[in-house]
Amino acid sequence: MFDLIVKGGVLADGRVADIGITGDRITAIETGLTGAREVVDASGDLVSPPFVDPHFHMDATLSYGTPRINASGTLLEGIGLWGELKEVMTLEEVRDRALAYCDWAASMGLLAIRSHVDTCDDRLLGVQALLEVKKLVSGYIDLQLVAFPQDGLLRSPTALQNTIRALDMGVDVVGGIPHFERTMADGAASVTLLCEMAAMRGLMVDMHCDETDDPMSRHIETLAFEAQRLGLQGRVAGSHLTSMHSMDNYYVSKLLPLMLEAGVAAIPNPLINIVLQGRHDTYPKRRGMTRVKEMLAMGITVGFGQDCVMDPWYSMGTGDMLDVAFMGLHVAQMTSPAEMRQCFDMVTTENARIMGLTDYGLKVGALASLVVLDAGNPIEALRLRPDRLCVVAKGKVISRQLRNDARLSVDGRPPTVRRRHHAHSV
Repeated sequence: MFDLIVKGGVLADGRVADIGITGDRITAIETGLTGAREVVDASGDLVSPPFVDPHFHMDATLSYGTPRINASGTLLEGIGLWGELKEVMTLEEVRDRALAYCDWAASMGLLAIRSHVDTCDDRLLGVQALLEVKKLVSGYIDLQLVAFPQDGLLRSPTALQNTIRALDMGVDVVGGIPHFERTMADGAASVTLLCEMAAMRGLMVDMHCDETDDPMSRHIETLAFEAQRLGLQGRVAGSHLTSMHSMDNYYVSKLLPLMLEAGVAAIPNPLINIVLQGRHDTYPKRRGMTRVKEMLAMGITVGFGQDCVMDPWYSMGTGDMLDVAFMGLHVAQMTSPAEMRQCFDMVTTENARIMGLTDYGLKVGALASLVVLDAGNPIEALRLRPDRLCVVAKGKVISRQLRNDARLSVDGRPPTVRRRHHAHSV
């Protein structure tokens, strides 16, 4: 007897199978399963492992307009605005905004999130709030927290000691922002300090790296060196890497093999990168995307992140990782069938690999978390960003949406085009 069977779904590889769930684990994937306390009919629908976001800022989410709006739309004004928000926000406000976002994300099938949390506030208010949120949502979302010295590890007087305090409190990952230090030398020194801290504690590293239009911002080189020197292969990610869109091609031809050798993953954030970068350009105008296709061709692990939803840096966003992949597909010009399929993996399995989620996926023994989409395959899901008909988190159905059957048909035949219906709002 299963607790739950997801019946007749189409898996990402095209197979049709039933998924049997007992407790919080997948215990069978085959056809003809029977005997369950609850059955979800997924006939003809794509059944996917949950969406994963490896780069987000949950302490700032849903704060758009407080205390003001980013008038220039630039990264630097956003950082300044975040500094103003920190002065007036409360722990309860950060917690409540984050919980509202988690509920919204879960309804979209987003069940694993890595969030950076600012450690340059001496109160560590955001750290306290998100550690509380992590416990509150643990039944349905796996939330990883990154200690992020937003104002610079060496530039901000108390950032180093606050970052250590945050890790001692239980924050999971070491973060940094070397391009925001006072000098390139300080930036490189911060990378070394933070990677040594992670190695000593046995933690992963996820660093905002070269989020700039300056082709001479090359902290990813230092990050790759330190990952290799300290034996951190497979535990390090460089986020954004937007300076790479302006780097000399010969230098990049040297850099990418170094990243591969060091096991450093890349996390571009297409929705945000193309909005914040290139603001000082006229034309030709850079669009802020790192070299996704080149890194994938080299064998580097690449995943797409969401970064922001309605905060000082980005006025839009829905918590839908298919929106992220859809934008990434366009900006990276990944339009062949294989490339589009890769974009779906980059917001599911590849992001799970970056976050080190060992119990993830549709396989026997894995954690029973999945999403049923109103689409027939991953590429159709990218094209339509369809309804999430059912979301299962750790063996429990946490969200359902009735299929809209009032779709147009021609000559009485069933429709062949699936439509997306917007059902979620803040």
